[in-house]
Amino acid sequence: MLYMIKLGLHIECYWKLKSKIHTDNFKTTCEKVKYLLEDSINRQLISDVPLCTFLSGGLDSSIITTYANKYYNKKNLPILNTFSVDYIDNDKNFVTSDFQPNSDNHYIDIMIKKLGVNHHTIYIDTPELVDALEDAMLARDFPGMADVDSSMLLFCKNVKKYATVALSGECADEIFGGYPWFFREDSLKSNTFPWSIAIPERQNLLNLSIAKKINLKEYIDYRYNESLSEVEILDFDSSETAEKRKIFHLNLYWFMQTLLDRTDRMSMYNGFEVRVPFCDYRLVDYVWNIPWEMKAYKGREKGLLRYIMEDSLPQEIVYRKKSPYPKTHNPNYLKAVKNKLKQIILDKSSPIRDLLNVNYISEILSTEGKTFSRPWFGQLMTGPQLMAYLCQVNMWLEKYEPKIEI
Repeated sequence: MLYMIKLGLHIECYWKLKSKIHTDNFKTTCEKVKYLLEDSINRQLISDVPLCTFLSGGLDSSIITTYANKYYNKKNLPILNTFSVDYIDNDKNFVTSDFQPNSDNHYIDIMIKKLGVNHHTIYIDTPELVDALEDAMLARDFPGMADVDSSMLLFCKNVKKYATVALSGECADEIFGGYPWFFREDSLKSNTFPWSIAIPERQNLLNLSIAKKINLKEYIDYRYNESLSEVEILDFDSSETAEKRKIFHLNLYWFMQTLLDRTDRMSMYNGFEVRVPFCDYRLVDYVWNIPWEMKAYKGREKGLLRYIMEDSLPQEIVYRKKSPYPKTHNPNYLKAVKNKLKQIILDKSSPIRDLLNVNYISEILSTEGKTFSRPWFGQLMTGPQLMAYLCQVNMWLEKYEPKIEI
């Protein structure tokens, strides 16, 4: 008997979110979320190799570490190892912003004292952060999130000396509504992906002749509307829940995928595994249908999650304002990537040079990235990260030598 095998790429959706009426009251909702979360964490703590948790002192990593520590104590396992990342001289240069209101160290200390875990801080210096931009690009196979990637790569490389598996609090913000853009009017009314609203600035990066042929806004609008068309809104949804379903859908299917890909590639590049209990499909499926009024309990980002952890975490942790993965504020990093990009632009043989609006890039360099008054992607990627990203694009073009027809 002969069989014909059809070769090629086949894409099939194996799971998707389903909108349905949420009938549980607030008390029952809290109990189910708490059960699903602890169960997911406990399941992912099973390992035959050394395991640890990432602990930033934020709500999400503190929840993971609290339940992991509880599990370890119950099973009489050795003391739990926890890890955080920081940068040389970051304490001297930290600058608060709407997206990164405070640094982690004070909150990490609170959790260490409460749980008695064995904590390690991995310090990264500016030169190695810059040097690792190419490895981070190679780990992704394409340009990524600049030093947000390279720092994760270096962090995992160092943690691998002590453990093989880590549990991370990633994905909680996408699932429970933790990002500023769930609440900021400029993001909610942007009619585009809320983490990348700097579309005109992006278009300006392109060489003028290329910009005439490539309409970024048109493409982004197409993808944005295509995604929103997949959102199932129920007749019973309140106007706020209906609108927020759209934002949650965009976060789950786009932003969260980007971060999961980043974490997986940066960790596995080092033979290191990072698990994400918040991304358990049972938890995601249940929380998807919780009305916004419950999720944003008391008008707070991740309000529901904060409430159910009030008896388990210190109040300072429960009500700490969201602060994302830490980035370097060391001016030496800005100086290094600025010089690196400047050399690329001055070199007429640089493959990226013909793709860029050189005058606009020169303006970015002269203002040290302040041309971009808001993050050009996510929360962390401002001027220095844009410069580093363009350096990564040039590295990618040099390494992979793609043929570009203009």
